[in-house]
Amino acid sequence: ATGIGIGMNGIENIIKSTSGASIAIPGTLALIAAVVSIVVKEWMFWYTRGAAKKINSGALMADAWHHRSDAMSSVGAFIGILGARLGFPILDPIASVAICILIVKASVDIFRDAIDKMVDHSCDEATEESMREVIMGVKGVKGIDLLQTRLFGSKMYVDIEISADGTIPLDEAHDIAENVHHTIESKFKNVKHCMVHVNPVNE
Repeated sequence: ATGIGIGMNGIENIIKSTSGASIAIPGTLALIAAVVSIVVKEWMFWYTRGAAKKINSGALMADAWHHRSDAMSSVGAFIGILGARLGFPILDPIASVAICILIVKASVDIFRDAIDKMVDHSCDEATEESMREVIMGVKGVKGIDLLQTRLFGSKMYVDIEISADGTIPLDEAHDIAENVHHTIESKFKNVKHCMVHVNPVNE
C-alpha cells in the first residue's frame, strides 16, 4: 500500500509537470538523507541476511530483503533528488514511480515465499539431485526407486525407496537403510525427518 501510494503521488507530479505546473525541488538535506539511507540500509541487509541464514529464518530473511528494497529505493531517491537539483525536476517523481515498482516487487516476492512455506511443495531440483548423489554414495545402495521431498516451513521431510541386493540378510539391509537415513540427516541440516524403505533386487 505504501509503494502504491508513492507511485500514485509520483504519477500525479509527472502529470502536473507536463501541464506546466512547477514541481518542488528537494533540498540538500534530502540528498544527504538519501545517501545515509543507502549506506545504513545496505549494511542492515547484509547483517540481517547473515543472521537469517545462520538460524534459517524465513521471517528474518524477508526482513533482510525489506532492507535491500529500502536501499534500492534510496538509490532511486538519490538519483531523482540529484537530477531535480541539477535542473531536471521531472526526475524526482519518475524516481518515485521506480521506487513504487521496487517496493511492490519486494512485497510480492516476500508474500510468495511465505505462502510457499505454508503450503507443502517439494524441494528444488538442485537439492534433490544432491540428495540422489549422496544416497548413491552409501555402500550397498544399488539404486533409487523413489525420492519424495516436501517443505514445511524451513524444514524438509524426505521419503526414500532404495534398491539393495535381495540375497543379503535382513540385518544388512536394515544397516544400509540406517546409513542412508543418517547420511541424509547429517548432510542436509534442514531435514527434519527421513524415512527409508528398502526394495530387494536380484543381481
